[in-house]
Amino acid sequence: MNPFIYIIVLMTLILSTTIVTTSSHWLFAWIGLEMNTMAIIPIMMKNPSPRATEASTKYFLTQTTASALLMLAIIINLMYSGQWTIMKVLNPTASTLMTTALAIKLGLSPFHFWVPEVTQGIPLSAGLILLTWQKLAPISILYQISPSVNLHLMLTMSMLSILIGGWAGLNQTQLRKIMAYSSITHMGWMTTILPYNPTLTLLNLMIYIMMTFAMFMLLILNSTTTTLSLTQTWNMMPTITILIMLMLLSMGGLPPLTGFMPKWMIIQELTKNDILTLPTLMTLTALLNLYFYMRLAYSTTLTLFPSINNMKMKWQFYPTKRMTLLPTAIVLSTMLLPITPMLSILM
Repeated sequence: MNPFIYIIVLMTLILSTTIVTTSSHWLFAWIGLEMNTMAIIPIMMKNPSPRATEASTKYFLTQTTASALLMLAIIINLMYSGQWTIMKVLNPTASTLMTTALAIKLGLSPFHFWVPEVTQGIPLSAGLILLTWQKLAPISILYQISPSVNLHLMLTMSMLSILIGGWAGLNQTQLRKIMAYSSITHMGWMTTILPYNPTLTLLNLMIYIMMTFAMFMLLILNSTTTTLSLTQTWNMMPTITILIMLMLLSMGGLPPLTGFMPKWMIIQELTKNDILTLPTLMTLTALLNLYFYMRLAYSTTLTLFPSINNMKMKWQFYPTKRMTLLPTAIVLSTMLLPITPMLSILM
């Protein structure tokens, strides 16, 4: 792709998300979401192939369906309230349709089927944008309408997302699909707490973006897309294997790493609201995710494949890529747990 066009597309992507997050008018928010969808498709098609075309088409169809549903909800809400203000969602039908449309955009279960397929068909860099930046716009709208969301619908979708994200990720060997199922689970955790403490949803989103960014950067650094290619990492970059293990355990929510913080705070908030069954189920299903992260960590760090002596020198001659924010992202993704008391005061 022409670098000039690529910069324009990236700028449109940033601008569209900014429009959605800053607007209080439904029409501007909807236009921002449409710009967002149209801007990411050229990024997905950066390396043209039948697989990328298929993934882009699936993404486009899903997102346009969600946009049409959202516009229907906006019009219903306009008929009943006479206002375009995002904060004023007075009609229960409009609220349910909005929640469903935004759930499709986020890839919450039972509308999650497009997420693994699309992520698998696109390059790692495009997958990173899809699973991090593209979550900002729908979550910002959900944050604004959180007082009027349908509680039972939201909690059902959240719990289903946590369950399916754990179960479906168990038999995967493709790293992009594993990251997609991990994203579905994290979205489930975020939307569970949304009706009770929306600020905690934003904290969880920020930590999730940091962890996913660091993980994808490590995968891009090694050009690894399968578990098998991940097992060769010790041959090329021995230090990176330890970082990958730390990142995987942090994403699994293991203390004393950063990933434990949002889970801890969400469970604490739910128990404060006298909800006990839901956090218990969520904690149990988090073990499914931890299992496949542990399996990846084991194949990366804890196995040493038999090889000839020349192979062991491979890492010394391996051309490294420039990763600007990687050290910062890794530190933030693994060492933020001690500041939890300060963040809990802010919440």
